[in-house]
Amino acid sequence: MTFAAESASLVKAPVEVCSPIVDLRQYTLYPGTRDPFVELFDREFVETQEAVGMRIIGQFRDLSDPNRFVWIRGYPDMPSREKALTAFYMHGEAWRRYGEIARSHMIDSSDVLMLHPIRPDTAFTLPSAAERPPLNSGLSPGLVVAAIYSLAKPVDGDFVAFFEESVQPVLIGAGGRLLGVFATEHSPNNFARLPVREGENVFIPFLAFDTLARYHEHMTALGRHTTWRSEIYPALLKRLQRPPQILRLAPTSRSQLRP
Repeated sequence: MTFAAESASLVKAPVEVCSPIVDLRQYTLYPGTRDPFVELFDREFVETQEAVGMRIIGQFRDLSDPNRFVWIRGYPDMPSREKALTAFYMHGEAWRRYGEIARSHMIDSSDVLMLHPIRPDTAFTLPSAAERPPLNSGLSPGLVVAAIYSLAKPVDGDFVAFFEESVQPVLIGAGGRLLGVFATEHSPNNFARLPVREGENVFIPFLAFDTLARYHEHMTALGRHTTWRSEIYPALLKRLQRPPQILRLAPTSRSQLRP
């Protein structure tokens, strides 16, 4: 490799801050249909959604459920959300041609959380959409882990401070890399054809791990962390309505959100 080529290989693709509004969508699919659904989605529903103003941030297989497909879709703001969803689902050629095929794989598509980053600097940062891997790219060995914390009331400064001062340092110290931190967006759902979970107050940190083995090491490190076990995690649970829901997400070949 020449010096110029070697230098070029070390230059990272530019990144952009993505989407002040995002939908975290969890689909339950009929057994045995997830891989065909992923192939259809990655082929027909990525560029076609982005062409009308959305951002396809990440697509994933849930490692805890072979029938669950999880994806994240972003928007510049709420008015853009309504406009883009209307354009895609009501007037778009891709959904007209392939929507019924997609629906035939789904048992349920209503598990949707509308979110915003807790601050601008906790939004996802991704390469430009033009840098998305092509079809039939190799799978990333990495893992994205989302912890859904459910609260009785909207996320406030006290909870954010507790997370950033007590929880986050331990998660990172145990080997996690923070990709973003989000909370419920309480604006009314402005595209009623696609329901979202109403009345929810969630706080979701997204962590990255290079491999599933690294995630297992992370969990082992947390288990051995005396203060985490005796003080921090019990204090976290007291603030929640229920234990966290943990999503262990393996990126599809075209997902841009990945370790």
